[in-house]
Amino acid sequence: MEKMPQGYYIPQPFRDDGAGGIDKGPRDIMRDMQNPDMLVPPKTDAGLIPNLRFSFSDTNMTLNKGGWSREITVRELPIATTLAGVNMSLTPGGVRELHWHQQAEWSYMLVGHARITAVDQNGHNFIADVGLGDLWYFPPGIPHSIQGLEDGCEFLLVFDDGNFSDLNTFSLSDWFAHTPKDVLSSNFGVPIHAFNHIPTEQVYIYQDKVPGPIETQKVQSPYGSPSNLQTSTACTTSYENTWR
Repeated sequence: MEKMPQGYYIPQPFRDDGAGGIDKGPRDIMRDMQNPDMLVPPKTDAGLIPNLRFSFSDTNMTLNKGGWSREITVRELPIATTLAGVNMSLTPGGVRELHWHQQAEWSYMLVGHARITAVDQNGHNFIADVGLGDLWYFPPGIPHSIQGLEDGCEFLLVFDDGNFSDLNTFSLSDWFAHTPKDVLSSNFGVPIHAFNHIPTEQVYIYQDKVPGPIETQKVQSPYGSPSNLQTSTACTTSYENTWR
């Protein structure tokens, strides 16, 4: 192998037995260094195994005021029929609006702190602050939202369906936009003109103020709230605990 400055080596596609040769053309050396067994496959590798990984760095980034997101689904990784992933970041105060979907969701916090909220059809409500290394889980169909706290946040979301897309969930703003205003007025008990300036399409992520202490946002529910389970290394927050 040809030696690079600072102790690095340029990998080349050849074996000690003389098979292969030097790659003199344009190439992505860093990718080759990350994939040595693809650049120089074992002799037993016929190259018929489908691709089993895809980098978030190769995906399209969705940018909003308040944060960004990117996802990997069967579109990018066809073999992942039972799994989809979303990498999302929220600014301080940035909100992933209240939404729900048919797939179950679990998340791992990568950076910063966030406030998560949820409510179900039985009137249970839930609010918790999560930080680095914490987990949360929402069963299918549970409306929930996420907001970045003082230092913002970044997290990984995983769904149990490879065809899932975070851009096609059921969002509160989208539901409002497609519901007659007289129905909204009757449901919320306010005049119709209160909905004159609601968004006409899905908002998805938006910028808001950093919320105050969690105690100032808790809503007492006569139906109770789910509990959260804490371990010595992480806070595993599951809305399913309501039923356990």
